[in-house]
Amino acid sequence: MRGSEIRQRFLDYFAARDHRVVPSSSLVPANDPTLLWTAAGMVQFKPYYTGAAKPEFKRAATCQKCLRTPDIENVGRTARHHTFFEMLGNFSFGDYFKERAIPWAWEFVTRELGLDAGRLWISIYLDDDEAFEHWLKVGVNADRIVRLGKDTNFWEIGVGPCGPCSEIYYDQGPERGCGNPACRPGCDCDRYLEIWNLVFIQFFRDETGNYEPLPNKGIDTGMGLERVAAVLQNVRTNFDTDIFREIIDHAAKLLGVRYRENDSTDVALKVIADHTRAITFAVADGVLPSNEGRGYVIRRLLRRAARFGLLLGRETPFLDSVAGAVIGQMAQAYPYLVTQAEHVQRVVRREEERFRQTLVQGVDILNRHIAQTVASGGHKLDGAVAFKLYDTYGFPLELTVEICGESGLEVDEADFSKALEEQRERARSARQETEYLSERDIVYRKLRDKHGPTEFVGYDRLSTGARVIAILSDGEPVDRAGEGAEVEVVLDTTPCYAESGGQVSDAGWITGDGLKAEITGCVKPVEDLFVHKVLVKEGTLATGALVDVDIDQARRLDTCRNHTATHLLHRALKDIVGEHANQAGSLVAPERLRFDFTHYQALAPRELKEIEKRVNSAVLQNLPVKTDIVSFDEAQALGAMALFGEKYGDLVRVVRVGDYSLELCGGTHVRNSSEIGLFKIITEGSVGAGLRRIEAMTGPAALDYLVAHDEQLNEIAGLIKAPVREVVGRLETVLQNVRKLEKENEQLRDRLQAYEVLDIINQVEDVAGAKVLVAQVKAREMPELRGLVDLLRDRLGPAVIVLGTAGADKVNLIAAVAKEHTSRGLHAGQIIKEIAGIVGGGGGGKPEMAQAGGKNPARLQEALDKARAIVNSRLA
Repeated sequence: MRGSEIRQRFLDYFAARDHRVVPSSSLVPANDPTLLWTAAGMVQFKPYYTGAAKPEFKRAATCQKCLRTPDIENVGRTARHHTFFEMLGNFSFGDYFKERAIPWAWEFVTRELGLDAGRLWISIYLDDDEAFEHWLKVGVNADRIVRLGKDTNFWEIGVGPCGPCSEIYYDQGPERGCGNPACRPGCDCDRYLEIWNLVFIQFFRDETGNYEPLPNKGIDTGMGLERVAAVLQNVRTNFDTDIFREIIDHAAKLLGVRYRENDSTDVALKVIADHTRAITFAVADGVLPSNEGRGYVIRRLLRRAARFGLLLGRETPFLDSVAGAVIGQMAQAYPYLVTQAEHVQRVVRREEERFRQTLVQGVDILNRHIAQTVASGGHKLDGAVAFKLYDTYGFPLELTVEICGESGLEVDEADFSKALEEQRERARSARQETEYLSERDIVYRKLRDKHGPTEFVGYDRLSTGARVIAILSDGEPVDRAGEGAEVEVVLDTTPCYAESGGQVSDAGWITGDGLKAEITGCVKPVEDLFVHKVLVKEGTLATGALVDVDIDQARRLDTCRNHTATHLLHRALKDIVGEHANQAGSLVAPERLRFDFTHYQALAPRELKEIEKRVNSAVLQNLPVKTDIVSFDEAQALGAMALFGEKYGDLVRVVRVGDYSLELCGGTHVRNSSEIGLFKIITEGSVGAGLRRIEAMTGPAALDYLVAHDEQLNEIAGLIKAPVREVVGRLETVLQNVRKLEKENEQLRDRLQAYEVLDIINQVEDVAGAKVLVAQVKAREMPELRGLVDLLRDRLGPAVIVLGTAGADKVNLIAAVAKEHTSRGLHAGQIIKEIAGIVGGGGGGKPEMAQAGGKNPARLQEALDKARAIVNSRLA
């Protein structure tokens, strides 16, 4: 059974049991800053288990693409380790629990997949007697059910939903085992292969480690497609399944080698196939190789695969072709790969080309040093050598460690770290050598390398003298820019804060002899280089000129107010809703602040009120705002908050607001909290599963907001002729009166409808002994039309009723057929279906009641005439 068939059988099996088949989510978790990769099928459903989001369905089944990286070095050397794999899973969100999950799992593996029940074993959590009983019920012998501990059979990932597990193991035979007569599932040998893990989500673990039962229990299962394929195809490793062999054989042909002829060649081919699968899917999901975060993982995988290609004698890039083989094999299950194919292969080839430019030379150098170390009887490679490879040739330390390990050597990592500290600027340049740099980026980098970093004085000064280092027009260096020109300007010194960390840039002016140029923005395209976006208003801007730089002080102060308020808000959120409320993104602008944070439900009005109160209390306390430069370890020891995903060096800037807030931050701030003036929350809402957003204002903007609201309140008070202090009470009275009038109006409509019924009854015809009423009536909406039908049925008894009503641009149709007449061939749904098209609509329903809408009122009478003809012909 091919992997594609297993995948489809699994999805079809659970679809037939009322599961919604949900497409695989991206490898990049959506709106979940706590995760680097999607590493399990339940990731996209996490909010459903916490109750943070309500699912549209109670049951789901997926084949989820996953990426995990803790055991990269084991890939290719073991039978089962992978970076990319597919996880088959079925899920329940408060619907079924163990009583169905266990029988379905057993039925699928024994009947659908045809596995020999005599070779299957079960593990359960130590005290999970409920699961034990369910396994007995499906026919598993008690002596084949093994109780295991929390380290293997209890699933949890810190704070959140969790619960015991039960696993299905396949006995691969004593020849694959350790020889111990007591060997059972849980042994580290290869005899018992776990193929399916059933997680019973029944608890919620809080921050203190307590486990509370969940009101709505859930099911989260995971069955590795590659493992099941290996069992069904009767091969020793996952790499020998059709899932991998087509890719391995393609790579072997490119490299001029054969699989299964040499152990070291086999390892190389397995690594290349596995890593290319991961790279292909990650790039297709929007990840690009870089030197940090997800991009670094992909860069590392690609370089590792490229190096194994080099070991097999490949001197030119080839991984893009292997990526093509991955796409060809996986496109049926993941069609989007086809549309992404060109992009994926281009990215892979470009990255491999850049790496190979330095890799060949670096490997030669490393091999010489390894040989020298071994010849001298040494056991550890000099850390300075490892650093040179890293700094000059772009070798990741992990790659050097791995290559040395193949010769039995360690790397002196302490010396490596020391060299890194001593030559930080070189290390920074080396990192950028391995990044994707556009032509413009290269220009920026050369400018910085030639003239040095920009001196930023904006923490202490709002104006400074400076020299113009460079002017760029459309990315090209120019000597001067005249009036009306929009250019980029590099200065040796600047007070302008460059956009970063969520804070927008400063704006201001560059002035000089006859010169006036507006700074509209400032960015750092490469580290430590400030590039100003400038519009020349008067005179000429020239390289080498001495100028004055002044930033917009009012804009800076408003931005500072919002940034310091953001820190106070972060602290208040943690105090009110819990320490889990971590910053997940922000915008700090002059006119407002936006703060995204992790939380699983909407904030209650009282919580928002208390948060606002606490921030304003800190504002009124006139707390001093102080900044210090300390080591990262010192900052952590102080308790300073760091942001997930942010990049911090050995020295960091700590911003302290009194004793209330302490964070790592490179932004600009007020001198004391009272300068914020006023803090006002404007909105709070969801921006994704487990992610909330608060927007707020400070200072003059907050005051303007409140003044505008005050004006609106006064206007409302004027309209209802009440003092402002009595507006709420008066509005409640007005609304009560409105509801009373609406009720009276409804009663009057009911009376009028009763009179209309008497008039309509006069149109009843007798057709072959049946009462038939086909008429155009007055009714505003479908509910009113249905009410009219009920009144008519009460008056007429068993009858056939077809009514239509026309509005300005729409038609409503309804048909009702008494049970006594459905046996004569009349079907309300069929009548409506035949006449709805006449009025440009569609609809249908059951034999006794059906309805439809349309868009052409002019043809309503034609539709009713058609209905009369249908009824008459069927009854005749």
